[in-house]
Amino acid sequence: MTLRAERVSKRYGDVSVLRDVSIEVSRSQSLAVVGPSGSGKSTLLHVFGTLDRPTSGRVTVDGRDPYVLPEKDLARFRNRVIGFVFQDHHLLPQYSVLENVMMPTLAFRDGGADAAERARDLVERVGLGHRTNHRPSALSGGERQRVAVARALVNRPALLLCDEPTGSLDRALADEVGDLLFELHAEQETILIGVTHSLELAARFERRMALQEGTCVEA
Repeated sequence: MTLRAERVSKRYGDVSVLRDVSIEVSRSQSLAVVGPSGSGKSTLLHVFGTLDRPTSGRVTVDGRDPYVLPEKDLARFRNRVIGFVFQDHHLLPQYSVLENVMMPTLAFRDGGADAAERARDLVERVGLGHRTNHRPSALSGGERQRVAVARALVNRPALLLCDEPTGSLDRALADEVGDLLFELHAEQETILIGVTHSLELAARFERRMALQEGTCVEA
């Protein structure tokens, strides 16, 4: 399993956000993308996650270009192959912890007969077995982010993308969520790519890339 970006550029009108970015990351590797605000970090993550199409260049996942797929097939690819963790957890407030974790398995009918079991196992793994039936409003910030990590991994994605996953947490909770991310990344042998302003979190990644004014170099 390999994620490869070849001379990827992204423009919004006259504004160039990414310029000729080339990166290759293989299974089990972790990569931190760092850089100042506005340097294109989140845009790059969205391109990797098929949430935003590159203006030019090519992204392939295991040699396959997802952007050539029809929209429905692209949505299925995204659901099955990619997991997302964002700074704002984006949990659905009307649903329980378990139901939130299960959401990605319900998007398509082939979520798997063991979906509920996988979700329960992950809720236990992130230390929230006693909170299974609680709604997000009853959880702390760190607990909500742990639910988001479990949700991102429930479909066993090959690629895990994290956009400032600890950005809204204090240092102790950030360390806790970071520990969890790397533990589950190692177990599931995902490709882990994280955008972060935190030098402490970035230092835990195997590799680091610095984005500045849309260009990318390995740090």
